[in-house]
Amino acid sequence: MVGVSLLTLVPGVLGGSETYSRELVRALARVGRHEYVVFVPAIAPDAADGLPAKTVSSYRAGRTTGRRLAAIVSGSLRPGPLRRELQPERLQALHFPLTLMIPRIDRPAAATTVLDLQHELFPRFFSVAELAFRRVFYRSAIRRSRLVIAISEHVKQSLVERLGLEPDRVRVARLGVDHQRFSPGTVARQPFVLYPANAWPHKNHRRLFEAFALVRAERPELRLVLTGAGHEKLRLPDGVESRGRVSADELVELYRTASALVFPSLYEGFGQPPLEAMACGCPVAASRAGALPEVCGDAARLFDPTDAEEIAAATLAALAGELVPRGIEQAGLFSWDDCARQHDDVYEELASLGR
Repeated sequence: MVGVSLLTLVPGVLGGSETYSRELVRALARVGRHEYVVFVPAIAPDAADGLPAKTVSSYRAGRTTGRRLAAIVSGSLRPGPLRRELQPERLQALHFPLTLMIPRIDRPAAATTVLDLQHELFPRFFSVAELAFRRVFYRSAIRRSRLVIAISEHVKQSLVERLGLEPDRVRVARLGVDHQRFSPGTVARQPFVLYPANAWPHKNHRRLFEAFALVRAERPELRLVLTGAGHEKLRLPDGVESRGRVSADELVELYRTASALVFPSLYEGFGQPPLEAMACGCPVAASRAGALPEVCGDAARLFDPTDAEEIAAATLAALAGELVPRGIEQAGLFSWDDCARQHDDVYEELASLGR
């Protein structure tokens, strides 16, 4: 039996990592080759979604940052109660998709997923406390894992170069796209450019605003629509509007009606939105940073995210829509079922290490 620990999942807070963990579990329920048990916190009892679940009462999960940190520290310093509930000795393998190994275990063989190493490449984007937390807990989980799952070749390369991890301990399992949800629509596209991203420093909104002013000088009818949290901290220029957090269905509708998606992020461990937009037939302009070139291939207009003129030129080029067929084809290379099968290969390898 394979265990999947989602104890540190906080619904609605973790963004792409929550999408990954939930979609992985759903796909394992469809195509998985093993028996599974998913360990979930009391605040996310539905996270197993199709697989057998065990709610772990000794993990005191909370939704606030303080409660979440307290649960992580308690589970790390006092692992006994958690181990008694998880009973890891009856498992053949244990996977921690959310990077933190809580509780720490030595048996069975475990794998931890690393979704990004942004703190190693851009430490200035983190507070002293956040940086210390990531470095301590990420490195501890990676050190104790027999195998490490990276969600892109870029993340694998960073693990090897930045943390000195042996390449033969890393397995790459690329994320997927839900093609039933993300597909082209039938309505006409509207005069707006979309950027779905929280107002985090690496999302590079201010440089995007500079670039969009250049775009509007040539295409004054265009608007820039933002989705995500934290935009109230930004000064939105003329022609820019924020929709705040939107539902999954609303996001799909935006992908289907936007004239283009522009994605000027300074770092991505993978980069889900450009792929989702491509699947919906939306032209994409994306930064030449992190894993984005790997994910987008030759199906997007790529640019230097520090150069407003390059961002503007790539966005205007994307608006022509010439890469739409190539984008749909590129998105078709990624599926959650394939992602689950790649994880199953890792689980099988872990089980063999314990024999």
